[in-house]
Amino acid sequence: MTRILTRSQVRDLLDYDTCIIAVEQAFQSAHVLPAGVLGTHAGRGGFHVKTAGLERGDFYYAAKVNANFPRNPVDRGLPTIQGALALFDANDGQLLALMDSIEITVIRTAAATAVAAKYLARSDSRSALIIGCGSQGRSQLRALSRVCSVNHAIGFDSNASLAERYATEMSAELGIVVDVVEDYRHAARSSDIVVTCTPSREPLLFPGDISPGAFIAAVGADNEEKQEISPELLASSTVVADVLDQCSVIGDLHHAIKAGVMRREDVHAELADVVSGRKRGRSSDQQIIVFDSTGTALEDVAAASIVYERAVSRGIGTEIMVGA
Repeated sequence: MTRILTRSQVRDLLDYDTCIIAVEQAFQSAHVLPAGVLGTHAGRGGFHVKTAGLERGDFYYAAKVNANFPRNPVDRGLPTIQGALALFDANDGQLLALMDSIEITVIRTAAATAVAAKYLARSDSRSALIIGCGSQGRSQLRALSRVCSVNHAIGFDSNASLAERYATEMSAELGIVVDVVEDYRHAARSSDIVVTCTPSREPLLFPGDISPGAFIAAVGADNEEKQEISPELLASSTVVADVLDQCSVIGDLHHAIKAGVMRREDVHAELADVVSGRKRGRSSDQQIIVFDSTGTALEDVAAASIVYERAVSRGIGTEIMVGA
């Protein structure tokens, strides 16, 4: 039987704390099937397919198909990201579940940032700048607050009213001071943590914008046309990739390589190397570290397996017969 799970059901079954732990364990695991990605441009957006397998007690394989259309909220009243995830038993190929992918994508992306911050941000980090105040910007701050002692956040968005709502609502939700700025580059210079989660196609941050010791999570660039971090800033920083093969093709790293200021070999580590202890994370309080986060299905399968197991144990979802 295959279990069908809606977006609201997935939201009820997946929490940040559990997802962060699962994503961290996934990056530590030696029992994985390699992640893959396929992308296609389409009009004002695009599609990507991401796959990976992970042994988490049982052995799971996930294939996620997502549409990413940044103009949707304004033009059509639809989410930027829409899609579905198929979860399989990796031992025998059974289709275990089909589930809406929006909440999984939003939460697991932020969970990856939280895991990276745990290992790469300074332990005394207290301030965070979030560039991009949409659903991902909210998720990023929620996840960061669980691993870092952030007591002051700053939001910036090209839509000023969206940023104002972000500040008001996130301050009330997290119980911290959340301000709004018009000049995010000035704010970046005094922030311990900077997260970029925008659809930008040109650099937002340059070397002079970042203070020594900062941790940057570059989340928005998930195809070769998107870009948030200047090649010069990447080249002057310590770079940790979520998946080096992906980042060198579709991440901010791709632009630095294309500009000739970096090579693949210049990347310090993949996140799995740091989390598993194969490579050192932060080596000094003055080191600027950039986490190039293109999003990997390893995170998807970690999150989806939690959703599935909880759905089964709680009797949530609709079961259907597939292939009968």
